Amino acid sequence: MSKKPTVHAEVAGSVSSPVLLRSYKALPGDLSPDDADMSSATRPKTAQMSKKITKTVERTWTPVTETEIPGITGTESLNLWTVNRDGEVRLRMENIGSGSERPMTIHKYMLDAVSKYGNYMALGTKKDNKWQMTTYKEYYELCRKAAKSFIKLGLERFHGVGILGFNAAEWLISAVAAIFAGGLAVGIYTTNSAEACLYVLNHCEANVLVVENNFQLQKIFQVKDQLPHLKAIIQYRGHVLEKQPYIYTWDEFLAIGQCVVDGALEEIISCQKPNQCCTLIYTSGTTGNPKGVMLSHDNITWSSSTATGSLLLKSPPDQQEIVVSYLPLSHIAAQMMDLWLPMKIGGITYFAQPDALKGTLPITLREVRPTAFLGVPRVWEKMQERMKAVGASAPLLKKKVAQWAKSVGLTTNIKRMNGMRANYPTSYYLAKWMVYSKVRVALGLDRCVQYFSGAAPLTKDTLEFFLSLDIPVCELYGMSESTGPHTINQRNSFKLMSCGKVMSGCKNMLHKKDSDGVGEVCFWGRHVFMGYLDMEEKTMEAIDEWGWLHSGDLGKLDALGFLYITGRIKELIITAGGENIAPVPIEDLVKEKIPIISYAMVVGDKAKFLSMLLTLKCQINLDTGEPEDELTPEVIDFCRKLGSSAKKVSDIVGGRDQLVYAAIDKGIAAVNKEAISNAQKIQKWMLLKKDFSIFGGELGPTTKLKRPMVSKMYEREIRSFYQ
Repeated sequence: MSKKPTVHAEVAGSVSSPVLLRSYKALPGDLSPDDADMSSATRPKTAQMSKKITKTVERTWTPVTETEIPGITGTESLNLWTVNRDGEVRLRMENIGSGSERPMTIHKYMLDAVSKYGNYMALGTKKDNKWQMTTYKEYYELCRKAAKSFIKLGLERFHGVGILGFNAAEWLISAVAAIFAGGLAVGIYTTNSAEACLYVLNHCEANVLVVENNFQLQKIFQVKDQLPHLKAIIQYRGHVLEKQPYIYTWDEFLAIGQCVVDGALEEIISCQKPNQCCTLIYTSGTTGNPKGVMLSHDNITWSSSTATGSLLLKSPPDQQEIVVSYLPLSHIAAQMMDLWLPMKIGGITYFAQPDALKGTLPITLREVRPTAFLGVPRVWEKMQERMKAVGASAPLLKKKVAQWAKSVGLTTNIKRMNGMRANYPTSYYLAKWMVYSKVRVALGLDRCVQYFSGAAPLTKDTLEFFLSLDIPVCELYGMSESTGPHTINQRNSFKLMSCGKVMSGCKNMLHKKDSDGVGEVCFWGRHVFMGYLDMEEKTMEAIDEWGWLHSGDLGKLDALGFLYITGRIKELIITAGGENIAPVPIEDLVKEKIPIISYAMVVGDKAKFLSMLLTLKCQINLDTGEPEDELTPEVIDFCRKLGSSAKKVSDIVGGRDQLVYAAIDKGIAAVNKEAISNAQKIQKWMLLKKDFSIFGGELGPTTKLKRPMVSKMYEREIRSFYQ
């Protein structure tokens, strides 16, 4: 591949006559949440408050200067949300700045990419031990070809195209093509059961399903008779073992649309509007059936454009950003990082192997050497564990050099975080040459300048570990309902344990702040979703009458505008004494004080005191993802230093290893010393026989703890605390 590819400009055709859009702003930062009780879907309780809020709303909900937006008409009567698949919403346009950018459809967004980066590489797929590359021009043509095939198969407007499989070029092409063809791109988690797939496919009224292989196809066979809208299934990997008239290989699928004329596709594309739905993101459904988050063309195109600037990502010819796709594409974070952001900046997306999280990801990283890398907390934690295990077996001299380098790295980066921009000590450059650069090469991150973490918070221990190795992991915060990122840490502007500052063009509000300045984090901006498909009540709970999206997360802002998440409203434990307690800070502190603990979960809602379920770090079956009985090298080393010979979870839990139990007791006591009240102290704890996992059902697809599920699974153990 040439280092300086030629870029051929292919200017997108003009859109039909422009029309006027009237757009509004609502309750900006100058309205203090202390001035109004803005709980979801409720009205002010007093006449005096009603008068105050009405006056503010009248002042701030003034029309922005009318802007010419192609393809959008009659927006004055539109709401900020809808639950209808074919509905349209009022765009949250601003007078100036990022929020005033011209809206566009996904098709126009991709055409812009082709016109700028047509001959640059877009996708990389490894087949037969060789990387096969696809340019942006070829990518676009494949999307058009697939879109025609979807039309031929009978895809109806605003009906779903389900995509059930591991990350691949075919996944991305299917998603974009579904949108081109007028449908809705719907990712489905590969870990979903047949029943969970059935719910999503019926809820989105999927006409077509794209599956990876026979394993996923077998799930669908179990429920095929209950899918009235489904017309065709496409399998993009492996041989189709049970051929049916409605099942196609990927090549057969691409060929079937050749008879569809360009005009038929163009007609559908020309009817699409930026304020219409194009994608559904299904929440993980930790408390019931998942909700279908409706994202508009504008949600995706605007958020991607804004995020690339906020994340300091570069574009050709200066530099072509490189990412590795391995996290579930059914999650908004992976879709943004692997699909939409690279398209905006002309980046390359390389696809990891299906067994990436079972051990092959480091191999792919070393081959591809990405310039930006996104990991969920469990990925960063596993990296940390492996590096610690390698370090534990190193010769004494190497250990001492590593400890010195980490001390220098942490000190220097903390100073950098607090404002130091130059004049780093000589020891830092020496440590960089001796240690940091070698660590990055080993990880495959030697070209990486952007390290991100999302989907859940990282512990302070993990953040400081990587910071000590000159790898500042920047946490991002957002949700499916905000099209991914809302606040962002940058490599040149970050704070430990913070989620960063609000993204350009967006607004933060803390609702119902307490005396410590903690309130519910609320979002405003063009990244706020359209609504939950066919769920009006749930939508009204999420988006209040002023248009603010309520996250359900509790947070506070510092003087510099950095956001810190302190807990989640639904996760708050209310003791029998009436004290509200956020469990996450306590759980994180336990994992920091007791490094052999994998998961900690506080229980004690409506009880007299708090208790805790604990699991030990253990080996994972790389084929199934099931936790095994063997302890990790880090835990074995910890036990050895205590004088314990334990090598298995059963050695400790089954045999009630007194040395390990005493060490855990000591750690819990250290945690309790830092409790701000007696109610926040852990009075009882229990080690479980197995670690939590996606396989076991305790964790969601992005490794978030499913508290209601764990409480149900371990109901007897929890009850024993209070008997």
